[in-house]
Amino acid sequence: MAERELKVRPIRSGTVIDHIQAGQALNVLKILGISGTTDATVSVIMNVGSRKLGKKDIVKVEDRELREDEVNKIALIAPGATINIVRDYAVVEKYAVDLPDVIVGVVRCQNPSCISNTSEPIKPKMLVKGKNPVVLRCFYCDQPLTERIAEYLL
Repeated sequence: MAERELKVRPIRSGTVIDHIQAGQALNVLKILGISGTTDATVSVIMNVGSRKLGKKDIVKVEDRELREDEVNKIALIAPGATINIVRDYAVVEKYAVDLPDVIVGVVRCQNPSCISNTSEPIKPKMLVKGKNPVVLRCFYCDQPLTERIAEYLL
């Protein structure tokens, strides 16, 4: 019997997020504010073979281009991801996500005693100490954040 392959339809316009670490696609959807009640056409491909990663996830969102803050959040949980902007079925722009050296107001500190987690009017501020794998350090209390980063996204 011949092997059959499931093909995902190309999108006319929108964004394809490729090279997401396997298992992170649902966190990408959360970052984009996409839930089961969305009107957007979304394709999620999980645990597909990848020469570069072994296995990877892919997210396609029709009729939407990502904002810079969304791309920065995706870089936190999928540092090797690439963003493809599609218009009229053609990729018109392709770039790798890249974290800035300092992230403000995107990730909260995991230290409950940190001044950024009190009632003080201070936005959380993280220093990026490593990009792949992602290593963050709180600017205020020096607490590292290296795992479960998606849980601390604001």
